[in-house]
Amino acid sequence: MLDEKIISRAIIEEYSKKLLSCLKNDVSIVGGGPAGLICAYFLSKEGYKTCLFEKRLSIGGGMWGGGMLFNKIVVQEEGKTILDELDINYEKYAEGYYVSDAIEAISTIASKAVKSGTQIFNCMETEDVVLKKTGSDYRVCGLVVSWSPVNMAHLPVDPLVVESKYVVDATGHEAVVASTLEKKAGVKLVSPTGGVVGEKPLWAEMGERDVVLHAKEVFPGLFVAGMAAVNVCGAHRMGPIFGGMMLSGKRAAQLIIEKLRKEV
Repeated sequence: MLDEKIISRAIIEEYSKKLLSCLKNDVSIVGGGPAGLICAYFLSKEGYKTCLFEKRLSIGGGMWGGGMLFNKIVVQEEGKTILDELDINYEKYAEGYYVSDAIEAISTIASKAVKSGTQIFNCMETEDVVLKKTGSDYRVCGLVVSWSPVNMAHLPVDPLVVESKYVVDATGHEAVVASTLEKKAGVKLVSPTGGVVGEKPLWAEMGERDVVLHAKEVFPGLFVAGMAAVNVCGAHRMGPIFGGMMLSGKRAAQLIIEKLRKEV
């Protein structure tokens, strides 16, 4: 015989445990698209406490829809290494071009991230960062988070704070975290202008190169990956090809891992 109170209690208690366990992290990632999820996977795989916050109900970002809702994705030779590592099926379409099912790709990436230890919170968005002075310099030390439906309804509800050694902005075209930091704190980012430059028109070859190149620390404690990196650094968008997005997430993870290892 099922007891409705037990069902409700199980959900409330177990979610509360999950949320409480993520109030202090090694890395907090904002944005659950392919770059954010891949970044989370590689961090968690190395044993670092990683939490990911996605404002939408579903994770996966633009990868679900492929190109114009044709749910196939294309990756280039370099990006194929991610598909191989995660055991995602693909077919060779032409020399240097590989096609994978978008649904299999993003669901596998999400599953691998969770099974490696990443804690994911959906319908939760970031509305601010924690900025503190350590010594003579300022540093991003965490996130201010709230429920997405609360903000959508414009309800006057205060958010909560998550402490983190490093934050990754993987929020896509909006670059929400970096933009918030620039706007509210007036700081200089590591970009051509010192601020969020804005992405350039589509050029697949350059976009695929630069989305990886610009996955980096743009302010102490804050990294960017994926389209957020493109937006902050003023690179070209790449269109419906996803190898660079995944490689960008991996590069951000590798750079953070290097820093975390030095802090031990």
